[in-house]
Amino acid sequence: MRIQPRQQLLELWRSVLAACYDKGTWHWGGRDGTNSISDTEQLLCLLYPATEIGAFALDQPDDMADDIRAVLAPLGEATRIGGALVGVLEDYFSRHTSTEGEPIFAAGSYLRSADGREPSAEQYELEVVDAYSMSLTLCIAALRFLRIFKRFMDKEVRREAKDLSARIRVLTPQVSVRLTAAMTGLVRSFVVHTPNPKSAQGQAILGMLNQVGAADETVIDGIARRLDRVRVQMANDVKLGQTPDIDLADELLLFECGWSWGIDQKASPIDFVRSKIGDQPGYAASRPDLYFTIVALDGINDLTSRRTREMDLLNDEQRQLADALELRWDLTQRYWSTVARYGPGRWPLEDLPWRTSDGEESDYYTLAVSAMVLQDFVNRQATDELPQVVAVFDQLARRGRIISRLTSGDPAAVLHYPGVRVPMPGSADIGGGPPLVWVVPDFATMLLKRSLQAWQLSGDVAMRDRLMSMAELTMDHLSRRQIGFGAATGLWDDAEQVASTQWPGMLATEDVGPRDGAVQASWYLTERIVECLVSADRNFREPPLAMPSMISRAIEMRSEAEHLLNQEMLEVGDPDVSQAMLSRIEQQLDEARRLLNEQPATAFSLAEQALLQLYELAYARRDAMRS
Repeated sequence: MRIQPRQQLLELWRSVLAACYDKGTWHWGGRDGTNSISDTEQLLCLLYPATEIGAFALDQPDDMADDIRAVLAPLGEATRIGGALVGVLEDYFSRHTSTEGEPIFAAGSYLRSADGREPSAEQYELEVVDAYSMSLTLCIAALRFLRIFKRFMDKEVRREAKDLSARIRVLTPQVSVRLTAAMTGLVRSFVVHTPNPKSAQGQAILGMLNQVGAADETVIDGIARRLDRVRVQMANDVKLGQTPDIDLADELLLFECGWSWGIDQKASPIDFVRSKIGDQPGYAASRPDLYFTIVALDGINDLTSRRTREMDLLNDEQRQLADALELRWDLTQRYWSTVARYGPGRWPLEDLPWRTSDGEESDYYTLAVSAMVLQDFVNRQATDELPQVVAVFDQLARRGRIISRLTSGDPAAVLHYPGVRVPMPGSADIGGGPPLVWVVPDFATMLLKRSLQAWQLSGDVAMRDRLMSMAELTMDHLSRRQIGFGAATGLWDDAEQVASTQWPGMLATEDVGPRDGAVQASWYLTERIVECLVSADRNFREPPLAMPSMISRAIEMRSEAEHLLNQEMLEVGDPDVSQAMLSRIEQQLDEARRLLNEQPATAFSLAEQALLQLYELAYARRDAMRS
């Protein structure tokens, strides 16, 4: 399937409104019910493209394209679409703010028991990194939208415009409060784990690092030298909200960093944050989890984007938190990129599947580590080792049955449905409930997003073609999982359809659930697909690759055409020479010169056409002379 972000996003918006908006009312909830994370994902399906893609912007009604007006017609006329979105935002913040004005980040119905028992009421109130990260992205998008839309409303003279401006003035501080709380939660969920090399966790780390059978002492010394700068900066600069007893001075200890599933049980308070999240107790074990680390990094990436800084959306308190998060964002990616590529010969990353320090193994974890290696390459604009990462993506696409056929009894099925079960150590200490797990079904969307990211970074035409082919095959896989009937048509994820047609015999009937004539949307997966399409739109708007070899050939072609044109110009007095044709050829060559460095293949084609026309002129003149 060709990836067409504009058309696919418009169709997705049409489906979102058909499923959620009826007679002026926004309906919350999907396949997993309603909770703070699902509602955030649901709203981001509409708001994220509107604030990340200029052509989809809803904050300037006069500039809205006709096809976007048509798709958003259920919200009203173009001048009322922004007001309808403000109303949905007001409803969201009302639902997820307590009577005391504190933001609510409860994971609720997204939580699953590890042993089949019902989670306790206290456990359903647990806050997880997903809630903080998604809220961070939503709040940044909302602030972007509200700031520009308010300026537009302030210029309007209609009374309803003045009323809407007043509502935005009330709403904006609520968005800012939630943003501060989300950032604080992410800072306090960052952990550094320092296991002894002889412990089970230390041996698991060494087992991944040691690809050549070296002595443990050699590996410990080698990785310590490779990570020395990260370790020193971590010890000296990472202070805010962290565990005070982290020992990073002892180089005989291993260490790993990232985000746990929620606020660290040993996290220190953040005094300057007025919200209760600044000092509320944490329950998560002090060990990073690869899934939650990736989720946190994606949210922080939205926070640290150049556009966020240019729009000056953050207050002083938020800038301090943003600086702390950006430092952790950078150190985490440097750490995992170094670990994944450590040692001579084969990288640990290439030893599939990745094994975590708690002994869990999954291709999903390999994909998560690959994503951090890739982001590190993007940060440094380094492409020398990109082919190795792309080769890992290719293996994962095959092992995950994205580009190969699923077989009977294939364990790869659980990567997609019901998903990888991520343990939440420490969750069993709350309210006498069972140990909890977080179920992750986004293997395909993560692979699609990272393939597009690698495509954007690559400067090699063949590699780009390979990555785009992989992305399109992944989109094919995802398209087969679209809901095909009912109110949620066009959204994701029809697990029963996938299980019965693509994975026959793979899943028990009770895993799928009864079909009652209606399939509800998974906002978790639908929002991830929106992110992928936004990423594709961003990539396609970049100029095409300008390969030096093609530039050289285009220069040679244009040079010959210019010389022949000059010769023809000497024959202008000849009645057989068309002055109009010569003028057209001259324009083509001028355009070829302009496009030479940006679109050399187009410049080559223009010069080629000019050469053919010049040949026809010369041939016609010679033929006339013979006659």
